[in-house]
Amino acid sequence: MKKFQLGEFEEVVMLTVGILHGDAYGVSIKKEIEERLSRNVSVGALQTALKRLEQKGYLESKDGEATQERAGRPKRYFQITALGKKAMEYTRSTRNEMWAAIPEVAFDVKFVS
Repeated sequence: MKKFQLGEFEEVVMLTVGILHGDAYGVSIKKEIEERLSRNVSVGALQTALKRLEQKGYLESKDGEATQERAGRPKRYFQITALGKKAMEYTRSTRNEMWAAIPEVAFDVKFVS
């Protein structure tokens, strides 16, 4: 079975889509990431990640209704697919296994100046 691969930013985007369930579109995703992580997100990087995650089958999107404030363009809403959920679960379990494998002594560090 092919392993599910999520890069760090892809994982953040997937988690944010889950947090925003039902209201996950480009601007809301960007805003949520920036607020939660105190991290600037470029529109281009976010759009690239969303497109890549959709191509992998981890996200799916649909157009909302067109609005006056968006000059008649619809918002594109994203949601996690069943495959995306498996990828997220795989990523979480892999990270947890790696954290659990670190011996306590590895965190008992003293810095020498």
